[in-house]
Amino acid sequence: MFQVVIGKQQNLLRISFSQQVGRREAKRFRQRLEAILGEIQPGFQLLTDLSELKSMDYGCAPEIELAMEICRQKGVAKVVRVVPDIKKDIGFAIMSFFHYGHGVPIVTCETLGEATKALSA
Repeated sequence: MFQVVIGKQQNLLRISFSQQVGRREAKRFRQRLEAILGEIQPGFQLLTDLSELKSMDYGCAPEIELAMEICRQKGVAKVVRVVPDIKKDIGFAIMSFFHYGHGVPIVTCETLGEATKALSA
């Protein structure tokens, strides 16, 4: 499962993945992201929450990479991730290096509370 929410006032894009995510769902996620990114302004912050993620199929990687590219093109300024178990990173850290570029700070936190602080810093 996934959820994509835009906080217009905070200029924040919040993405959360939960349970098991397969290739088809990853494609639906990327399509949903593309559909709503017109509602956010360049310079936005991105919060990705993997707290409830049980597993993500490796076949999701191309869709996740496209989503990262789309966010970069739209003007993401900062990426904050909640990854309570490093085994659930599933390559996000490596993909970020190639798809967000060097100018976008990326912060990985263990809890949502830490992530909230990182967003306001």
